[in-house]
Amino acid sequence: MQRLVLDKDIKAMSEFRAHTASCIHQVQRSKRPVVITHHGKSAAVLMDVAEFEAMIKRLELLEDIQTGESMIDAGKGISHDKALKMILGRIQK
Repeated sequence: MQRLVLDKDIKAMSEFRAHTASCIHQVQRSKRPVVITHHGKSAAVLMDVAEFEAMIKRLELLEDIQTGESMIDAGKGISHDKALKMILGRIQK
């Protein structure tokens, strides 16, 4: 996901309401999210669907890594050699 460009990617709610289609096209074209403000405070984020899905996949991967690290810290991990033997054993059957 691209970083915000502050002078282009922050829109007041009234501007968003008046130019919804334009804001959606901007998000799709730039691949950057748009922050929508209400009474001067951030209220919502508009994102491209593909960028959102990619972000969710990255988050899930990070959660899996964290789970694996926690299991290793708890002594529930197995060695690389043992894991390789298990996988090769499943593939060869």
